[in-house]
Amino acid sequence: MNKILITGGAGFIGSNLSLKLIEKGYTVTVLDNLSPQIHGDAPENSPLYISIKDKVSVIMGDVSNRADLVRAVHNQDAIIHLAAETGTGQSMYEIEKYNTVNVLGTAILWDILANTKHTIKKVVVASSRAIYGEGKYVCSIHNDVYPHSRKDEVMRIGDFKVKCPICNQNARLVATTEDSKIHPTSIYGFTKQAQEEMSMIAGKSLNIPIVALRYQNVYGPGQSLSNPYTGILSIFSTRIKNGNNISIFEDGEESRDFVFIDDVVDATILGLEKDAANFESFNVGTGKGISVLTVAETLKEKYKSKAEIQVTGNYRLGDIRDNYADTSKIEALLGFKPKVTFTKGISKFVDWVNNQNVQTDNYQQSIDEMKKKGLYK
Repeated sequence: MNKILITGGAGFIGSNLSLKLIEKGYTVTVLDNLSPQIHGDAPENSPLYISIKDKVSVIMGDVSNRADLVRAVHNQDAIIHLAAETGTGQSMYEIEKYNTVNVLGTAILWDILANTKHTIKKVVVASSRAIYGEGKYVCSIHNDVYPHSRKDEVMRIGDFKVKCPICNQNARLVATTEDSKIHPTSIYGFTKQAQEEMSMIAGKSLNIPIVALRYQNVYGPGQSLSNPYTGILSIFSTRIKNGNNISIFEDGEESRDFVFIDDVVDATILGLEKDAANFESFNVGTGKGISVLTVAETLKEKYKSKAEIQVTGNYRLGDIRDNYADTSKIEALLGFKPKVTFTKGISKFVDWVNNQNVQTDNYQQSIDEMKKKGLYK
């Protein structure tokens, strides 16, 4: 396989992946619509796009447009399907948009592979930790459990802990394995589940090897600093650079598995190249959870900022409390081990941000949108 199509290839993960694949000798075609939410008001001048435009074949188009996908798939050997709308909070009220791009776009792709002549030998699809919902926990009475979404009326009184779904006592977080229960708590998570399961079913039926990569919270240089629906490192950094305080949801102890972009690129290429990955799903993370409060405090220190960190007690419906990946499967089958620690990665990210123009802080706008929809409490 030498010719690789990357849908969403001008995005954060896609552009970094494109450059690494080119370095390894692959020929890369990118299908991307240069969404202003990711690339800004002048998308063709965005650093992500500029970094790849002269090195790859670019097809300006949309995965929800059949003609664009037909053109992009032609004469390719493999597809890395990254194109998606991302944002847990936004997905809860832009439901049609998320399903059109994420679910319908994937359905059109597989319909083309099922009904037209093509040369595709493998498909790698970007899944997400969001498919797990609250993830895996242990109850002192009922052992392994998979808790339901936290209830509005409980969080309203300041209790953000995750409960055993059987006895309702506080449960203890453990690493989420790939065989854990799939039960997303957001529309975004649902669409990623649909992408992954549709791809597995279609790939097996058509005898096209499929690999699903369940990315945890990806961060690093190049991440959009103007998109208020992207990762919290970018959101907090833009707040700080604009002289604004940092507001933290819940009690600040909610946590995520932050995985550096270079490690994500390496894992994705392993999924593409190794036969052991075929028809398997893998967590892509570090296997460690970092609290949101720790992230905020670390960024404040590294930027030498005087911004106040305000733990508000507010919360968003659809958010999970915690989740970190069990990475033993991808380590055993593909030999993947993350190389970049959070300490090293956040330093690289901060160094990069310090060399960027200060972006408009759109965070409050996103909060106002969720308030109007009754999703922000």
